[in-house]
Amino acid sequence: MVSTENIRSFPYPFGEHDVYRYSNNAIPLNPPIAIEVTETYIEEMNLKRKLLNKHPERCYHSEPHTMEAQWEALDLILHDLAEYDPGKFKLVTNDDEWIFTNLHTDEKYSFTFGDLTTLEEEPLDFAGRHVQEDLILMMQRDGDLFLDAGQLCFPANWSLYFDAGMSFKEIHTPIPGFKSESLDERILQFLMKIEAGSPWWRKNWSLMAGNTLDTSLETFADWGQGRKKVTKENAGELVHFRVEVQKLFRLPKSNGILFTIHTHLLPLEEFVQHTPWLEQFSAILKELPEFIADYKGISLYRDVVLEYLEGELKKR
Repeated sequence: MVSTENIRSFPYPFGEHDVYRYSNNAIPLNPPIAIEVTETYIEEMNLKRKLLNKHPERCYHSEPHTMEAQWEALDLILHDLAEYDPGKFKLVTNDDEWIFTNLHTDEKYSFTFGDLTTLEEEPLDFAGRHVQEDLILMMQRDGDLFLDAGQLCFPANWSLYFDAGMSFKEIHTPIPGFKSESLDERILQFLMKIEAGSPWWRKNWSLMAGNTLDTSLETFADWGQGRKKVTKENAGELVHFRVEVQKLFRLPKSNGILFTIHTHLLPLEEFVQHTPWLEQFSAILKELPEFIADYKGISLYRDVVLEYLEGELKKR
Protein backbone atom coordinates (compact mmCIF):
# COMPACT_ATOMS: atom_id res chain seq x y z
CA MET A 1 0.00 0.00 0.00
CA VAL A 2 1.39 3.39 -1.03
CA SER A 3 2.04 5.68 1.92
CA THR A 4 1.39 9.36 1.13
CA GLU A 5 3.21 10.16 4.39
CA ASN A 6 6.35 8.46 3.06
CA ILE A 7 6.22 10.56 -0.10
CA ARG A 8 5.51 13.77 1.79
CA SER A 9 8.46 13.30 4.16
CA PHE A 10 10.96 11.89 1.65
CA PRO A 11 13.91 14.28 1.04
CA TYR A 12 13.75 14.55 -2.75
CA PRO A 13 17.32 15.44 -3.82
CA PHE A 14 16.96 17.28 -7.14
CA GLY A 15 16.47 20.94 -8.00
CA GLU A 16 14.96 22.45 -11.11
CA HIS A 17 17.36 21.00 -13.69
CA ASP A 18 16.89 17.63 -15.41
CA VAL A 19 20.60 16.80 -15.27
CA TYR A 20 22.84 15.65 -12.44
CA ARG A 21 26.57 16.23 -11.95
CA TYR A 22 28.84 16.15 -8.94
CA SER A 23 29.02 19.57 -7.33
CA ASN A 24 29.20 21.39 -4.03
CA ASN A 25 25.44 21.60 -3.53
CA ALA A 26 25.55 22.53 0.16
CA ILE A 27 23.21 25.25 1.41
CA PRO A 28 22.84 26.92 4.82
CA LEU A 29 20.96 24.75 7.32
CA ASN A 30 17.90 26.47 8.73
CA PRO A 31 16.90 25.60 11.38
CA PRO A 32 20.37 24.51 12.51
CA ILE A 33 19.41 21.17 14.03
CA ALA A 34 21.48 18.02 13.59
CA ILE A 35 18.94 15.26 13.99
CA GLU A 36 15.57 14.09 12.75
CA VAL A 37 13.40 11.38 14.27
CA THR A 38 11.22 9.44 11.82
CA GLU A 39 8.65 6.64 12.17
CA THR A 40 11.39 4.03 11.64
CA TYR A 41 13.35 5.24 14.69
CA ILE A 42 13.00 2.12 16.87
CA GLU A 43 13.66 -0.24 13.96
CA GLU A 44 16.83 1.64 13.01
CA MET A 45 18.05 1.98 16.59
CA ASN A 46 17.73 -1.78 17.04
CA LEU A 47 19.64 -2.38 13.82
CA LYS A 48 22.32 0.17 14.70
CA ARG A 49 22.97 -1.29 18.13
CA LYS A 50 23.01 -4.82 16.74
CA LEU A 51 25.65 -3.84 14.17
CA LEU A 52 27.72 -1.96 16.75
CA ASN A 53 27.70 -4.92 19.10
CA LYS A 54 28.42 -7.48 16.38
CA HIS A 55 30.87 -5.49 14.20
CA PRO A 56 32.49 -2.79 16.36
CA GLU A 57 35.67 -2.90 14.29
CA ARG A 58 33.91 -1.63 11.16
CA CYS A 59 31.14 0.46 12.72
CA TYR A 60 33.12 2.58 15.18
CA HIS A 61 36.55 4.21 15.20
CA SER A 62 38.18 6.98 17.20
CA GLU A 63 41.58 8.47 17.84
CA PRO A 64 42.49 9.61 21.38
CA HIS A 65 42.89 13.26 20.34
CA THR A 66 39.20 13.45 19.31
CA MET A 67 37.83 13.24 22.85
CA GLU A 68 37.14 16.97 23.25
CA ALA A 69 35.34 17.01 19.89
CA GLN A 70 33.37 13.92 20.88
CA TRP A 71 32.04 15.64 24.00
CA GLU A 72 31.11 18.66 21.89
CA ALA A 73 29.27 16.40 19.44
CA LEU A 74 27.41 14.70 22.30
CA ASP A 75 26.46 18.12 23.71
CA LEU A 76 25.07 19.25 20.37
CA ILE A 77 23.17 16.03 19.64
CA LEU A 78 21.56 15.53 23.05
CA HIS A 79 20.41 19.15 23.18
CA ASP A 80 19.02 18.82 19.66
CA LEU A 81 17.12 15.65 20.58
CA ALA A 82 15.53 17.35 23.60
CA GLU A 83 14.60 20.34 21.42
CA TYR A 84 13.40 18.37 18.39
CA ASP A 85 11.24 15.83 20.25
CA PRO A 86 10.75 17.05 23.85
CA GLY A 87 7.95 14.56 24.42
CA LYS A 88 10.35 11.64 23.99
CA PHE A 89 13.78 13.02 24.93
CA LYS A 90 14.66 14.78 28.19
CA LEU A 91 17.95 16.42 29.08
CA VAL A 92 18.65 17.90 32.50
CA THR A 93 22.01 19.60 33.05
CA ASN A 94 23.25 20.76 36.45
CA ASP A 95 26.74 22.06 35.74
CA ASP A 96 28.61 18.92 34.66
CA GLU A 97 26.04 16.48 36.04
CA TRP A 98 23.75 15.45 33.19
CA ILE A 99 20.66 13.24 33.05
CA PHE A 100 19.51 12.08 29.61
CA THR A 101 16.24 10.19 29.12
CA ASN A 102 15.16 8.44 25.93
CA LEU A 103 11.48 7.55 26.30
CA HIS A 104 11.42 5.84 22.89
CA THR A 105 13.72 3.15 24.28
CA ASP A 106 12.77 3.56 27.96
CA GLU A 107 16.37 4.37 28.96
CA LYS A 108 17.76 6.89 31.44
CA TYR A 109 21.42 7.80 31.90
CA SER A 110 23.23 9.89 34.50
CA PHE A 111 26.80 10.93 33.78
CA THR A 112 29.38 13.62 34.40
CA PHE A 113 30.00 15.66 31.29
CA GLY A 114 33.68 15.36 30.36
CA ASP A 115 34.30 12.29 32.52
CA LEU A 116 34.62 9.24 30.29
CA THR A 117 34.44 6.84 33.22
CA THR A 118 30.78 7.77 33.77
CA LEU A 119 29.65 6.68 30.28
CA GLU A 120 29.36 3.12 29.01
CA GLU A 121 30.71 4.13 25.58
CA GLU A 122 32.81 6.95 24.20
CA PRO A 123 30.75 10.15 23.80
CA LEU A 124 30.35 9.91 20.00
CA ASP A 125 29.40 6.24 20.23
CA PHE A 126 26.91 6.95 23.03
CA ALA A 127 25.25 9.79 21.11
CA GLY A 128 25.07 7.70 17.96
CA ARG A 129 23.15 4.96 19.73
CA HIS A 130 20.25 7.39 20.16
CA VAL A 131 20.01 8.90 16.67
CA GLN A 132 19.28 7.49 13.23
CA GLU A 133 22.14 9.49 11.75
CA ASP A 134 25.63 8.14 11.21
CA LEU A 135 28.19 10.44 12.83
CA ILE A 136 31.60 11.36 11.41
CA LEU A 137 34.21 13.63 13.01
CA MET A 138 36.62 15.39 10.67
CA MET A 139 39.48 17.01 12.58
CA GLN A 140 41.30 19.99 11.10
CA ARG A 141 45.09 20.25 11.14
CA ASP A 142 47.94 21.12 8.79
CA GLY A 143 45.53 22.84 6.40
CA ASP A 144 43.46 19.71 5.89
CA LEU A 145 40.61 17.64 7.32
CA PHE A 146 41.03 14.06 8.55
CA LEU A 147 38.48 11.37 9.38
CA ASP A 148 39.62 10.71 12.94
CA ALA A 149 36.43 9.36 14.53
CA GLY A 150 33.11 8.01 13.43
CA GLN A 151 30.14 5.78 14.09
CA LEU A 152 29.07 4.41 10.72
CA CYS A 153 26.40 1.70 10.52
CA PHE A 154 24.59 2.62 7.28
CA PRO A 155 27.33 3.48 4.76
CA ALA A 156 26.62 3.81 1.04
CA ASN A 157 29.24 1.42 -0.32
CA TRP A 158 32.25 2.59 1.68
CA SER A 159 34.18 1.51 4.74
CA LEU A 160 34.97 3.42 7.93
CA TYR A 161 37.58 0.80 8.78
CA PHE A 162 39.37 1.47 5.48
CA ASP A 163 38.96 5.28 5.40
CA ALA A 164 39.77 6.00 9.06
CA GLY A 165 42.64 8.47 9.35
CA MET A 166 42.47 9.53 5.70
CA SER A 167 42.39 13.13 4.56
CA PHE A 168 39.34 14.59 2.83
CA LYS A 169 40.93 14.27 -0.62
CA GLU A 170 42.11 10.72 -0.01
CA ILE A 171 38.60 9.65 1.03
CA HIS A 172 37.06 11.11 -2.13
CA THR A 173 39.70 9.90 -4.60
CA PRO A 174 37.40 7.12 -5.99
CA ILE A 175 34.77 9.64 -7.13
CA PRO A 176 35.27 10.06 -10.92
CA GLY A 177 36.21 13.59 -11.97
CA PHE A 178 36.48 14.79 -8.38
CA LYS A 179 40.21 15.48 -8.61
CA SER A 180 40.59 16.19 -12.33
CA GLU A 181 38.02 18.98 -12.16
CA SER A 182 39.52 20.32 -8.88
CA LEU A 183 36.21 19.72 -7.13
CA ASP A 184 38.07 18.12 -4.23
CA GLU A 185 40.10 21.28 -3.57
CA ARG A 186 37.13 23.63 -3.93
CA ILE A 187 34.97 21.61 -1.53
CA LEU A 188 37.84 21.21 0.95
CA GLN A 189 38.33 24.97 1.04
CA PHE A 190 34.59 25.44 1.51
CA LEU A 191 34.58 23.02 4.45
CA MET A 192 37.58 24.68 6.06
CA LYS A 193 35.70 27.99 6.06
CA ILE A 194 32.56 26.68 7.82
CA GLU A 195 32.03 28.68 10.99
CA ALA A 196 30.61 27.58 14.34
CA GLY A 197 26.92 28.40 14.57
CA SER A 198 26.49 28.43 10.77
CA PRO A 199 25.96 24.80 9.70
CA TRP A 200 25.35 23.61 6.13
CA TRP A 201 23.56 20.66 4.58
CA ARG A 202 23.24 18.78 1.32
CA LYS A 203 21.59 15.68 -0.15
CA ASN A 204 23.24 12.78 -1.90
CA TRP A 205 21.34 10.09 -3.81
CA SER A 206 21.67 6.67 -5.36
CA LEU A 207 19.53 3.66 -6.22
CA MET A 208 19.62 0.47 -4.17
CA ALA A 209 18.58 -3.00 -5.32
CA GLY A 210 16.92 -3.85 -2.02
CA ASN A 211 16.10 -2.01 1.18
CA THR A 212 19.33 -2.62 3.10
CA LEU A 213 20.66 0.31 5.12
CA ASP A 214 23.99 -1.37 5.85
CA THR A 215 25.63 -1.29 2.42
CA SER A 216 29.21 -1.35 3.68
CA LEU A 217 32.03 -2.63 1.51
CA GLU A 218 32.48 -5.46 3.99
CA THR A 219 28.95 -6.76 3.30
CA PHE A 220 28.93 -6.30 -0.47
CA ALA A 221 28.65 -10.06 -1.02
CA ASP A 222 25.29 -9.94 0.75
CA TRP A 223 23.62 -6.91 -0.82
CA GLY A 224 25.51 -6.55 -4.11
CA GLN A 225 23.84 -9.61 -5.61
CA GLY A 226 20.52 -7.77 -5.68
CA ARG A 227 21.75 -5.74 -8.66
CA LYS A 228 21.59 -8.88 -10.81
CA LYS A 229 18.01 -9.63 -9.83
CA VAL A 230 16.28 -6.44 -11.03
CA THR A 231 13.68 -6.88 -13.76
CA LYS A 232 11.10 -4.55 -15.25
CA GLU A 233 8.46 -6.52 -13.39
CA ASN A 234 10.05 -6.33 -9.91
CA ALA A 235 11.84 -2.97 -10.16
CA GLY A 236 9.08 -1.06 -8.40
CA GLU A 237 9.23 -3.28 -5.33
CA LEU A 238 12.91 -4.24 -5.30
CA VAL A 239 14.68 -1.00 -6.26
CA HIS A 240 14.74 1.73 -3.65
CA PHE A 241 15.62 5.38 -4.01
CA ARG A 242 18.30 6.08 -1.40
CA VAL A 243 18.93 9.63 -0.18
CA GLU A 244 21.42 10.78 2.41
CA VAL A 245 20.69 14.03 4.21
CA GLN A 246 24.16 15.23 5.18
CA LYS A 247 24.78 18.05 7.67
CA LEU A 248 27.99 19.84 8.64
CA PHE A 249 28.63 21.55 11.98
CA ARG A 250 31.80 23.34 13.08
CA LEU A 251 32.61 22.49 16.70
CA PRO A 252 33.83 25.74 18.30
CA LYS A 253 36.26 24.44 20.94
CA SER A 254 38.01 21.59 19.14
CA ASN A 255 37.57 23.20 15.68
CA GLY A 256 36.50 19.83 14.30
CA ILE A 257 33.58 19.29 11.93
CA LEU A 258 30.69 17.01 12.85
CA PHE A 259 29.28 15.39 9.72
CA THR A 260 25.87 13.73 10.22
CA ILE A 261 24.30 11.39 7.65
CA HIS A 262 20.63 10.40 7.78
CA THR A 263 19.76 7.74 5.20
CA HIS A 264 16.23 7.50 3.77
CA LEU A 265 14.91 4.67 1.58
CA LEU A 266 11.78 4.71 -0.57
CA PRO A 267 10.72 1.92 -2.98
CA LEU A 268 10.33 3.07 -6.57
CA GLU A 269 6.70 1.97 -6.60
CA GLU A 270 6.00 4.67 -4.02
CA PHE A 271 8.45 7.20 -5.44
CA VAL A 272 6.77 7.16 -8.87
CA GLN A 273 3.35 7.99 -7.41
CA HIS A 274 4.46 11.64 -7.34
CA THR A 275 4.35 12.43 -11.05
CA PRO A 276 6.77 15.43 -11.02
CA TRP A 277 9.41 13.21 -9.40
CA LEU A 278 8.78 10.44 -11.91
CA GLU A 279 9.10 12.80 -14.86
CA GLN A 280 12.24 14.53 -13.66
CA PHE A 281 14.07 11.45 -12.44
CA SER A 282 13.33 9.61 -15.70
CA ALA A 283 15.04 12.44 -17.56
CA ILE A 284 17.97 12.56 -15.14
CA LEU A 285 18.57 8.81 -15.20
CA LYS A 286 18.38 8.70 -18.98
CA GLU A 287 20.93 11.52 -19.34
CA LEU A 288 23.21 10.44 -16.47
CA PRO A 289 26.81 9.91 -17.68
CA GLU A 290 27.98 6.33 -17.51
CA PHE A 291 30.87 7.14 -15.16
CA ILE A 292 28.44 8.50 -12.56
CA ALA A 293 26.01 5.60 -13.00
CA ASP A 294 28.90 3.18 -12.63
CA TYR A 295 30.23 4.83 -9.47
CA LYS A 296 26.76 4.85 -7.92
CA GLY A 297 26.37 1.16 -8.72
CA ILE A 298 23.41 1.68 -11.04
CA SER A 299 24.90 0.64 -14.40
CA LEU A 300 23.96 -3.03 -14.19
CA TYR A 301 20.24 -2.32 -13.94
CA ARG A 302 19.81 1.25 -15.18
CA ASP A 303 18.18 0.22 -18.47
CA VAL A 304 15.69 -2.02 -16.67
CA VAL A 305 14.76 0.78 -14.26
CA LEU A 306 14.32 3.16 -17.20
CA GLU A 307 11.94 0.66 -18.81
CA TYR A 308 9.96 0.55 -15.58
CA LEU A 309 9.87 4.36 -15.30
CA GLU A 310 8.80 4.76 -18.93
CA GLY A 311 6.03 2.24 -18.36
CA GLU A 312 4.83 4.28 -15.39
CA LEU A 313 4.93 7.49 -17.46
CA LYS A 314 2.67 5.94 -20.08
CA LYS A 315 0.04 5.32 -17.38
CA ARG A 316 -0.15 9.04 -16.54
